[in-house]
This record gives sequence, structure tokens and C-alpha cells, in this order.
Amino acid sequence: MTRALFIVDVQNDFTEHGALGVDGGDAVAERITAFLAAHADEYEIVVASRDWHEGDSDNGGHFSAEPDFIDTWPPHCVADTDGAAYDEGFDTSAVTHHLKKGQGRPAYSLFEGRTDEGRTASALLDEHGILDVDIVGIATDYCVRASALDAVAAGRRIRIFTDLIAGVHVESSDAALAELAHAGAELRESTR
Repeated sequence: MTRALFIVDVQNDFTEHGALGVDGGDAVAERITAFLAAHADEYEIVVASRDWHEGDSDNGGHFSAEPDFIDTWPPHCVADTDGAAYDEGFDTSAVTHHLKKGQGRPAYSLFEGRTDEGRTASALLDEHGILDVDIVGIATDYCVRASALDAVAAGRRIRIFTDLIAGVHVESSDAALAELAHAGAELRESTR
């Protein structure tokens, strides 16, 4: 049985010193790197996503000078900037596919991204005959949630490693995990 690992948005703008820094983001980046060092060979593919927004537009209303921090946000993860780069604690050497999402429009789910060659997460999973997907990354209550819900909707069996995620807010992260468990995702630590 083949399995994929999805690593969601482990980027500088989503870790402690970024435009939308999440507490614990740097530590999650380092724990994902350690996990990959021990387990990368257990995955058929390792897919990492990044927000990759246009710097000269509002990205379909995603960027706002007066953000509500629900649907609109201050500028972040602008293409080819340090904020859009992977966090320095995240070693990407085991990543087999890189997806960019949000190019000119709002995008939360890894499934909305594409490789530079135009391949989607769904296409990658289908190409490799993968039904089982493990999900880690940032942020639990936004892009991890959206990616996992899309994976479930696409008929995949999902595990979310709770020690390899970080969320914006405790309450909304807890609510997101409860929603994902209800949808059928398995919540567990990576070490179990």
C-alpha cells in the first residue's frame, strides 16, 4: 500500500517572525525535518505546499489594508520573497513535489496548488495510486484544515499528526481538529 505525506505551508511568513507568525511554527518545522529524516522512505511521494501570492495585486481580495483575519489578510508569502520561502528549520531534501497556491487568488488547501509543471495534488495521488495521506504543517485552523477536508472529500484516508502541526488560535484549532475527526480523519501523534 502506498502513502503520501502532505506538508502544508511551512513558510517564513507563517512561523514566529513572519507577517502572520504562528506560535510554535519554527518548532513544527524542525520536528517535520526530524520526522522526514526517520520516515521519508515510508512515503511514495512527499508533497510540500507554499502560499505564493502576487505582490502587485490584492490576490482576489485575499490581501487587505484593513484585514479581518478571517477572509482577508495583510500581505504575506509574496512570490520570490523571504516570507514565501520555506522556514529555515524545514529541510526540503526529501520533498518530491512542490506546489504553489494562491497565485492571484485566495487559496487555503494544498489541493488548490500546482507544481511548476502544472500538476495538482489530486493528479499526483492518482498517478501513484495513493489512497492514504498523512498531513502536517501550518496552520491547523486554516490551510491544514482545508487541505485535510479536501483530501477526505477526494476519498482519501487521512491521518493528521497532531505533534507536527501548529495553529493560529487554540480554540479554532481545536474546533478544526474536531471537525476533521468527525469527517473521518485519524488524529494521532507521529510517534505512535
